[in-house]
Amino acid sequence: MRKTRVLIVDDSALVRQIFTDLISKAPDLEVCGTAPDPYIARDKIFQERPDVITLDLEMPRMDGLTFLKKLMHYYPLPVIIVSSLTPEGSRMAVEALELGAVEVLAKPGGSFSVSHLGEELLQKIRVAARTRPRRAAAAAPSAPTAATPLPQLTTTHKVVAIGASTGGTEAIKEILVQLPRNFPGIVIVQHMPPKFTTSFAERLDQLCALEVKEAEDGDSVLPGRVLLAPGNYHMLLMRSGARYLVRVKNGPPVHHQRPSVDVLFQSVAQAAGSNAVGVILTGMGADGAAGLLAMRQQGAYTIAQDEATCVVFGMPKEAIRREAAVKVLPLHRIAEDLQRHLAQAQ
Repeated sequence: MRKTRVLIVDDSALVRQIFTDLISKAPDLEVCGTAPDPYIARDKIFQERPDVITLDLEMPRMDGLTFLKKLMHYYPLPVIIVSSLTPEGSRMAVEALELGAVEVLAKPGGSFSVSHLGEELLQKIRVAARTRPRRAAAAAPSAPTAATPLPQLTTTHKVVAIGASTGGTEAIKEILVQLPRNFPGIVIVQHMPPKFTTSFAERLDQLCALEVKEAEDGDSVLPGRVLLAPGNYHMLLMRSGARYLVRVKNGPPVHHQRPSVDVLFQSVAQAAGSNAVGVILTGMGADGAAGLLAMRQQGAYTIAQDEATCVVFGMPKEAIRREAAVKVLPLHRIAEDLQRHLAQAQ
């Protein structure tokens, strides 16, 4: 079986060596080259034809974002961003995902041991190798998108739950920017490392008419508000009297993920039942399929993203296989369908 060929682009000789050692131990992967800066990387890409690139963002001669923008325009490849956990590093990583990168990996050091990093690195390379790279999209709007309010919306008891993984940051953004300010409360799990979810929530808040924030334990789910599960914590929906709130808590990973879409969806099925809407988007694996089915069985309206618009069709495919989705829709039609359904449900 042909091995997946990986090009490592990082100005740190130590990181290049660590990544080379980790990847070389995997029987299905191989390092086809390393580069300390984007100019050398460019030559290696044409010489070695890698399947996947790991890319540091802070490098000499040309920064990683500039290189990524050029790469995704002229020669799209699956790219895994390697970024520090600093606020600036997290912000740049979110921007890189907007430019077409498919995964983000926290840079080795601090609380991330090499052994932990190794397992995560190999998993992300395998996922990236199965994605369909796309040329960089048009620049996102810099101000909140104006959206038509839902007519006389009083469905404060409604709640929308969204789950996504690889490719999900852009899918979530495309949905949220189309929703009006008075839309029912939304809770989201996007598989991302700690700290990066903070920058992702801040970026969405800039782009959307809705308020978007990284969830904190006890936050209320309110119309016009989006709560994003923080990296490395599960998020559950709870009901307290006539209102919804979220619990942010630790716990074992589910489907190797924390936060887990299944954990959120199962809690939504129990707390909101037929007053909920569930949406499962692009991502590898099966996280969220069982939870979406539980939501449908409790009377919720459920949507799965279709194969043609997914970066990776794993999570929606499994949900569809289990008959968990009431509808299967292309990404560009999901926001419109959500608004239509909630308007009719009044």
